Amino acid sequence: MDLSGIRHILEQIENGSLKVDEALNKLRHLPFADFDISKHDSHRCLRNEFSEVILCEGKDPIHLIKIVDSLAEHGHNVFGTRANPETAKLVVDHFAKSGSSKVDYDPISRTFHIINRQITPVRNGLAIVCAGTADLPVAEEARRTAEYFGFEAQRFYDVGVAGLHRLISCLDDLKNADCAIVVAGMEGALPSVVGGLVACPIVACPTSVGYGANLKGFTALLAMLNSCSEGISVVNIDNGFGAACAAIRILRKLYRT
Repeated sequence: MDLSGIRHILEQIENGSLKVDEALNKLRHLPFADFDISKHDSHRCLRNEFSEVILCEGKDPIHLIKIVDSLAEHGHNVFGTRANPETAKLVVDHFAKSGSSKVDYDPISRTFHIINRQITPVRNGLAIVCAGTADLPVAEEARRTAEYFGFEAQRFYDVGVAGLHRLISCLDDLKNADCAIVVAGMEGALPSVVGGLVACPIVACPTSVGYGANLKGFTALLAMLNSCSEGISVVNIDNGFGAACAAIRILRKLYRT
């Protein structure tokens, strides 16, 4: 149940087309729905406007199918992250057989979604800046997450500091962004450079891409935390999902001001 669904129920009560007992029946799964192996936090959207998302990594495939199936059966939109191709195939094949929902899986970002309720698009002001092609999985996880929550993103990919002219070539467009997610591995310098060139809020996301002394992303993480560009926020290593959610919080507040 999302905000639009609850609003629709309240409007039906107001205009007399829905009885109170019927409305209570529709709301019976708040604040959470117990699906045996999991408890879906259906109340979360009322608290912070984010629906619960499934982290597929580490879950038993049978459990994952049951969770996704239960959510879809109750009419929820479903978003899964860190789904490897084998896991995703199980989900896709399951819903292809049932014919009840269509799963959209993206192998680059390792995310899938099932859309049962229309997503209302929000004003487009998000930019995603990505240093290199090897950082694409994290950047695309951020983009797909933002898209799931209604925010289309303009992409500026393969503009790392080793070829600074590539970033400069798109600077005019980047300056029009209301918020930017900047994804980089190696030494993690790109957010500092972008932060010195544009005024919008920046969410920096380090990736584990790089050679030995990159330390699986710790070098990029520390570089971003120590950025000399003022006011940059930093999320965890490879956390494209978290970067998108941080940017969405900023944009939602901005667009309501």
